Amino acid sequence: MTDKATSVRAARPRARPRWALARALVAVGIMVLVLWRVGTGPFLDGVRAIDGRSLAAAFGIGAATIACCAWRWRLVAAGLGVPMRMRDAFASYYRSQFLNTTLPGGVAGDVHRAVRHGRDIGDVGLGVRAVVLERVAGQAALAAIAVVVLSAFPSPVRSQLPIATVVVAAIGLVLLALWAVMRGRSWRWLQVLRTEWHEVRAGLFARRTVVGIMCASTVVVSGHLATFLLAARTAGSTAPLRLLLPLMMTALLAMSLPLNIAGWGPREGAAAWAFGAAGLTAAQGVATAVTYGVMVLAASLPGAAVLVLRSARRSAKAAPVAGHGDASG
Repeated sequence: MTDKATSVRAARPRARPRWALARALVAVGIMVLVLWRVGTGPFLDGVRAIDGRSLAAAFGIGAATIACCAWRWRLVAAGLGVPMRMRDAFASYYRSQFLNTTLPGGVAGDVHRAVRHGRDIGDVGLGVRAVVLERVAGQAALAAIAVVVLSAFPSPVRSQLPIATVVVAAIGLVLLALWAVMRGRSWRWLQVLRTEWHEVRAGLFARRTVVGIMCASTVVVSGHLATFLLAARTAGSTAPLRLLLPLMMTALLAMSLPLNIAGWGPREGAAAWAFGAAGLTAAQGVATAVTYGVMVLAASLPGAAVLVLRSARRSAKAAPVAGHGDASG
């Protein structure tokens, strides 16, 4: 029994790099396919189209969006009994957004935010659960709004939406089951969900927080769509909003998949397909997605400053302790 448990624990560190490599290969494969179909022109056009005014607008939308994300995180943490100052949540979320947009997978910043907050409050597990619940709220809002938008507006996805919803739900359940089995827990995750349900209710569905979480999540999704619309107009698209909205939503859904390299990959592939299938051009979809990616990266740059400043602050606090240890040794 002990040998089996040891072997399972030893296999987990090797499984994580393999999964990360698989995700990176999927993203690279999508980018190679897009480049093969449309060439490098749309990528270059998407970057060249950006000017100072569009960047300033992207910064403003990004700041408002991140403020709502931070407020949602603060509400979830408060529901779990962890108070958090808004300015701390805002700075930490900026930092996590920067890491998400510069590191593979798109979730490294959230992991860093969860662990750092957990260490600050003296309970890493609670910090991780707060971030997980906050991200679940965000993804649930994105999915709900996507269903409404894709059902209300004509798009290539509209006729396939019921089938796509069932397929995505089935794939999600299968992946969750495989993840549980690979980690050696079999179906124990059901027991974990039952025992932790009170935290889910406290963090997401408490009467004093649920309305705020819903409002913040709606504004966050609206901010992403506004940035995508700004990117489309900057890249030269003159299509009406009723046509662009479901196409942008399709790209956002693809972007939420953890199969990207610093945000790139599925977003460009989905935009190329959606724009082309809607009677526009795949090249226009790629240019819009590239412009969006550059705008989001630029809007997250204050997070780099937060990362540097907080690292310097921690180093300054650790220096006297290290010096005292050297003297006493």
